[in-house]
Amino acid sequence: MKKIFIVALTFFFFNCKGNAQKENKTYKISKTEAEWKSELTDMEFYVLRKAGTERAFSSALNKNDNKGVYTCKACNTPLFKSENKFDSGTGWPSFDQEIKGNVEFSTDYDLGYARTEEHCATCGGHLGHVFNDGPRKTTGKRHCINGVALKFIAN
Repeated sequence: MKKIFIVALTFFFFNCKGNAQKENKTYKISKTEAEWKSELTDMEFYVLRKAGTERAFSSALNKNDNKGVYTCKACNTPLFKSENKFDSGTGWPSFDQEIKGNVEFSTDYDLGYARTEEHCATCGGHLGHVFNDGPRKTTGKRHCINGVALKFIAN
């Protein structure tokens, strides 16, 4: 019985992945893995194409307070506005809302429980996750985004 439990648990953990990049969905911008690798740094590729996470407090965008728009590092799609950015104290750039239609959501079970994962709607690049512990005065959402997945364009 113990062996069956261990096998089932192992199967569960190795098969519960976010599904936005795993689906056979065609994005407006679609490239081969080799093309993405040639255009992105190793860390950008790890986060955007392999659903990785950068180290907390490692992005200069975390403390960026300038006015402008945050775009997808892979395809330049506008994703978040600076007016929606706030300091969550988590170590990642955080926003209370996305630019509607430019971000897609899927369910991620990587940690053994459901989380809402965010992707660029144009290229499918992994951005981060959205949680329900954001500012209550606005949306109550915290879009916790990897800074390496973003490019900031000042107004």
